[in-house]
Amino acid sequence: MNIEQTKKALREGAIDEKIAYIYGKEAVEAQKARYEAAINEFAAIYGADREISLFSVAGRSELSGNHTDHNHGCVIAASIDLDIIAVASEREDSVIRVKSAGFPEDVVDISEYTAPVEKKFGSSESIIAGMCAGFRKDGYSVGGFDAYTTSSVLKGSGLSSSAAFEDMIGNILSHFYNDGGVDNVEIAKLAQYSENVFFGKPCGLMDQVACAVGGIVAIDFKDPKTPVIEKMGVDISGHGFNLCIVNTGGNHADLTDDYASVPAEMKSVAKLLGCEVLRDADEDKLMSSAASIREQVGDRALLRAFHFFNENRRVAKQKAALMAEDLDAFFEQVKASGRSSFCYLQNVYTTKNVNEQGLSLALCVAENYLSDKRGAFRVHGGGFAGTIQAFVASNEVEGFRQRMDSIFGDGKCIVLRIRPVGAVKVF
Repeated sequence: MNIEQTKKALREGAIDEKIAYIYGKEAVEAQKARYEAAINEFAAIYGADREISLFSVAGRSELSGNHTDHNHGCVIAASIDLDIIAVASEREDSVIRVKSAGFPEDVVDISEYTAPVEKKFGSSESIIAGMCAGFRKDGYSVGGFDAYTTSSVLKGSGLSSSAAFEDMIGNILSHFYNDGGVDNVEIAKLAQYSENVFFGKPCGLMDQVACAVGGIVAIDFKDPKTPVIEKMGVDISGHGFNLCIVNTGGNHADLTDDYASVPAEMKSVAKLLGCEVLRDADEDKLMSSAASIREQVGDRALLRAFHFFNENRRVAKQKAALMAEDLDAFFEQVKASGRSSFCYLQNVYTTKNVNEQGLSLALCVAENYLSDKRGAFRVHGGGFAGTIQAFVASNEVEGFRQRMDSIFGDGKCIVLRIRPVGAVKVF
């Protein structure tokens, strides 16, 4: 449909049911207004006579398994109702133009930008080129398009704005040039390829899978080429708890080295144990070789390796608790994961700026607030700055929100809904 036909269908309720499924019934009108505003922005930039499609990719929240995926560990994650949406239209040439709200337009000629360019590392332009290169590498078709995107997944929030953007480019390429036939797990793998090779960040695969697949998923990355993904039907909100994310507002600008050090140090230990990644290592050998390992790669690397093995066991316990809908057992492991991340993984603040410890402060406040209540809290996502996660009883959410907002600013405590789908063509 062209722009006017799409807006007419949107206003007349043609996709109300789908929007309600994705975002919840109470959000239908607000989301319709959001999509129409995005259509108008697209028309102003790229022309009002275009045929368009509407797309959505979820943000994600890691529920269990902090920094384990890059060493082929296990995680539990969920897609959330904060997302990136796109209005897009095919082009007849090899140019992709993407205007994201609040950012300069990216213009990439995918017939020319076909290999990594180091000076473009860290740019959204490199992500676009990397997704197209990945599609070609795996035998899929690519082509040009224009897109306007807007996101409620804040950058630096720990909710994976970059992974959602990568998955969005793949989502559009799948539907425009491959009849929607590229599986969302495959899109996630290509997104990791793009981020590793073209963007220059050695990330794992959890973020991309969680954003693309949807719902609550347990993911075993023992074989990262074919991760075992299991969707779980537990409804945490139905048990009277909300998932809250507190954005402490930390600066992510100079944290690439901090993030990269985690998988690098874990793999340095694995190498001493005769493996490439810790998932393939013998934990008993880790313990028996601890004295030698700490001399060769340092104490922090050794601590991070112990975190990996303990965290993998926690994931199994949390998966079993969720499947049994035993939230108290799940919450105990959430808190244990948080303690391990703080003490052993050491990703709660950067040593480059010890005066900025927003995550430490938020965890302290959450612990005090929930000390005599059911619930749990932990560092969220990659860490070092950004966000914490808390599970708070619905009747306590407002008080929790007020406490956090009073310290970190209005709107910094975000109450989330877990949504059932990840990357999707909406209309």
